[in-house]
Amino acid sequence: MNLEHLNNIQSVMDSAVENKKIAGLNLMIYKDDKKIGYWQSGYSDVENKKPFARDTICRMYSMTKTVTAAAALSLIEKGKIDIGEEVWRYLPFFKNLTVCDESGKGRNGKARPASRPILVQDLLNMTSGYTYGAWWDGAPLGEHLTSDLVAELNHDADGIFSISTMDVAERLSKIPVSFEPGRGYCYGFSADILGALIQTVSGMKYSEFLKKTIFEPLGMKDTAFYVPQEKQSRLSKVYSSVEKDDFGKRELLPFESPNLGIQHKMNHEPSFESGGAGLCSTVDDYMRFVRMLTNGGELEGHRILQKKTVEFIARARLRSDLQEAFDRGMEHLSGYTYCNLMRVAVEPGKCKALTEEGEFGWDGWLGPYLSVDIKNTLAVVMTMQMTNAGTTDTTRRIKNIIYSSLAD
Repeated sequence: MNLEHLNNIQSVMDSAVENKKIAGLNLMIYKDDKKIGYWQSGYSDVENKKPFARDTICRMYSMTKTVTAAAALSLIEKGKIDIGEEVWRYLPFFKNLTVCDESGKGRNGKARPASRPILVQDLLNMTSGYTYGAWWDGAPLGEHLTSDLVAELNHDADGIFSISTMDVAERLSKIPVSFEPGRGYCYGFSADILGALIQTVSGMKYSEFLKKTIFEPLGMKDTAFYVPQEKQSRLSKVYSSVEKDDFGKRELLPFESPNLGIQHKMNHEPSFESGGAGLCSTVDDYMRFVRMLTNGGELEGHRILQKKTVEFIARARLRSDLQEAFDRGMEHLSGYTYCNLMRVAVEPGKCKALTEEGEFGWDGWLGPYLSVDIKNTLAVVMTMQMTNAGTTDTTRRIKNIIYSSLAD
């Protein structure tokens, strides 16, 4: 890699912090399983001027999905889960699934029996019909009911801790899906259902399965569904970046509410271990997971996935009609498909940042980002804690620097 060209990263990060787009962030890059560099800027606690550091613990939100995908694929490659099998065979309460048809719009809508059940593949590809809730009054009935469940989960996450991982899956099974399973794409609670399914198949609490099969073998000591008291001082604060005036100036506001059933303080072991959003981690810890994927499923003698399984992730594609639905709903990810709870670059020339065909990964609601490129043996992890961030313009700028630094 052109290491001198990578020096542009720091100024991009510093500019984002200076303009209050982001309170603080860090980045780590590995190439050929060797650390190329680490960068950081800004604060994990703006008020107390605490730097955003390598040991800063972040709420990963949807980057939890990548871990859940790896957990599911580890059972799939052992023959314990079948990608093409009906979910109800693992979680029987999904047997009598209902769907909203055209008369199912709004809170007074009606539902009817679904024409086919949800498959495991639908959970992995977000084609189950479950969403994260209603965005407008005319949304399907099921989405309004999902919003009600999210509100209840947020209340529970604020200190009650009574709704379990399996409870969430069972509650969702009673909610009508927004389209016939396997006939549309919509981002939502599929990974949380998959977490409950893995719990059933493994016979372990979901957190215990992840700890035993992924975290302990990889030496991920700071990755879990909560942050114990002795590590709380390292947990980053969360901020929102909002426009301050009509001239583009921004300000940072503290954000201290639960979201999607995930507690804000992260200081208690939750009853709902969200397979879609619940994990905390650090840039170093999560990089060990990403290095495992980049290395074909193995890190430092510990094999988590088989090499062909990782290649399957990089080569996975949505069916053409489902790809059309994905393209309509996720225009910011043009050039990508979505399979196994991750984006996969299929037409790099259409992507909004430089990349390589087969590059895969995901991001989170608070802005953490991962990229796995097995062709270039390139691993990238970024963390930040900014609401509604996803893949930011800062992330795209940095990715452009990284990929333009690659040698032929």
